[in-house]
Amino acid sequence: MPDSAWPKLLPLADWQDTYATVHLWTQIVGKVRLALGARINHWWGIALYVTPRGLTTSTMPYTGGTVQIDFDFVNHELCIKTSTGETSSFGLEPMSVAAFYQKTMAGLRGVGVEVDIWPIPVELEEVIPFGDDTEHASYDAAAVHAFWRALVQADRVFTDFRARFLGKSSPSHFFWGAFDLAVTRFSGRTAPPHPGGYPNIANWVMTEAYSHEVSSAGFWPGAGLGEAAFYAYAYPTPDGFADYAVMPEAAYFHQDLGEFLLPYEAVRTAPDPDAALLNFLQSTYEAAADLAEWDRGALERA
Repeated sequence: MPDSAWPKLLPLADWQDTYATVHLWTQIVGKVRLALGARINHWWGIALYVTPRGLTTSTMPYTGGTVQIDFDFVNHELCIKTSTGETSSFGLEPMSVAAFYQKTMAGLRGVGVEVDIWPIPVELEEVIPFGDDTEHASYDAAAVHAFWRALVQADRVFTDFRARFLGKSSPSHFFWGAFDLAVTRFSGRTAPPHPGGYPNIANWVMTEAYSHEVSSAGFWPGAGLGEAAFYAYAYPTPDGFADYAVMPEAAYFHQDLGEFLLPYEAVRTAPDPDAALLNFLQSTYEAAADLAEWDRGALERA
């Protein structure tokens, strides 16, 4: 794998406005998936997926057929297509969240899909209804393209890691609430009710998401941190988790976040980026599984 496969990313401060805007765009599309899709355990049915060109809702049912919405971060378009052959698209460029919302809903109506969504962002401290948000209107195409390329690499390694587990595991999927790619392993045991407390999201939503014991890892642009990073946590958090020795050397436990972090740049510049990330995923999983006494012999591929 050539080093160039793992792109160099701008510091988050340099594309913060674009990140905030695109985050809200993905929430609009994600809420369409929430409205149309089946309710799958742990909210897996609302996530987006990484594609060779961007992000997708994947297939969603609609009145005897199906519809799909794709972010194309190569040609910078939003594309809507149905199983009956109708298509609609518009260019991704600097535009307000309100304009994106209007264009997306008009595009859906244009292909015969009528859908209502709750037009309020989630998992953010300060929210503006999508139709009223003219504040967020930035789009740096190069920055978005680079971050998508990083998602491609993370998704590829996450999927490799997932394949090593025989127990219940999520796919590698993109949650638009927090704008992160995640993969989660389950011990098979139920967990205590999650305390919730996330901004603009009901506690019962978090209870469903964390109904069972997990070891979860992911990748996000680093909001609140300043740089893109991989993360790993356990719920419930077993005693001694923060002090467990994990790899690679650049990984550390962030006390405020309550999870292990590994800067993206440390992975990108490692002699073997895939191995560095897999070491992080494996060692943080072992921290959760060993300390919580998971039945690893039954859950892992030999």
